[in-house]
Amino acid sequence: MSTHRLSRRSFITNTFCVAASAVIGLPALDALAQTQYGGPQQPRGRGQLTGGFQRQFRVPAMSMAVSKNGRFVYDRAGGMADHQHMMQAQLDSLFRIASLSKPITAVAIFSLIEQGKLRLTDKVFGPSGVLGLQYGKPPFMQYVADITVDHLLCHTSGGWPADASDPMLHNNGWDQGKLISHTIANVPLTSVPGAQFIYSNFGYCILGRVIEQITGQPYASWVEANILAPCGITTMQIGANHERDRAATEVVYIGQYSEDPYKINVLRMDSTQGWIASATQLVQFLNHVAGAPGIPAILKPETVRMMTTPVSVIPAGSPLYARGWMIAEDGSWWHNGSLPGSTSLMVRTPDGACWAALCNTRTEPHDEMDSALINMMGDLASSFSG
Repeated sequence: MSTHRLSRRSFITNTFCVAASAVIGLPALDALAQTQYGGPQQPRGRGQLTGGFQRQFRVPAMSMAVSKNGRFVYDRAGGMADHQHMMQAQLDSLFRIASLSKPITAVAIFSLIEQGKLRLTDKVFGPSGVLGLQYGKPPFMQYVADITVDHLLCHTSGGWPADASDPMLHNNGWDQGKLISHTIANVPLTSVPGAQFIYSNFGYCILGRVIEQITGQPYASWVEANILAPCGITTMQIGANHERDRAATEVVYIGQYSEDPYKINVLRMDSTQGWIASATQLVQFLNHVAGAPGIPAILKPETVRMMTTPVSVIPAGSPLYARGWMIAEDGSWWHNGSLPGSTSLMVRTPDGACWAALCNTRTEPHDEMDSALINMMGDLASSFSG
């Protein structure tokens, strides 16, 4: 079967060029076309593409993988994973994936829905909510008791945006319970749930607690056993906060422009921005979500359609967003991520082509690097025939 070639130009034009600033803040199309990897030129050699990107953005280490029809056609890692100890990145090197954690959490939620343990319409807080009174008692602040699981998945809960006020970036000494209790009691929602798209890292932190409540297990343990293990993934885990505590094969993160990758509470970000992985593992995950030739699907086709159907309240000029996934006009699912010291991307096209890329740094402001990674990986993936 021939593989649909999602050209770099159409993919960028239809998907990434006018993104919501709360999500990734990409430049407009005319500005993006002037970056090193924009414009209509033919893809250069693969080594030139990846090496040029690393040099341009001073990326010490990268992990990249591409699959077509469920089969890996590219799987590479390179660069300096740990400069102090002169350790090179390997295929099993783990990187922080930042907001690529959200699709993993969404798949976990939909797995519980398929099992009949949860509904999109279930309320989250209050006496009849999934989380009950764990994080506060009535009377709640306006609209809090109206939030449903679906609102959190779609970023339509009504507030707690991923901007300078993001609860996930403050009070680093607090655990998830204290952070949630304080936030819902003191930070008001700005709109009726369901009425407005407001990208929220905090909302996906709450979804992690929903998974824990329904399963009776820690979020990471349940996801590892029930979502990642069926994909053949055994070493993905939640990242540590400090360099000294990083996983055995985890890279060292390099901050640029005075950013410190080790001053954020990654452990607390588990279900929203906390996973570490290799690009190989992310492509394995992408192949298993809806299946591929010879690869069983984690979710049923009707569930996948529900998960990847865009919500109707996306602002004009912003990328389409569904439930844990951004959606291209051609139907591709994707997400990207960014934290101090981390840049990430993963994509699945309608015909099942999948690719992912991870870096152990980011620029600041990071929109140019985000754009260039999208362009470079689009070029790389398009260089392989079906």
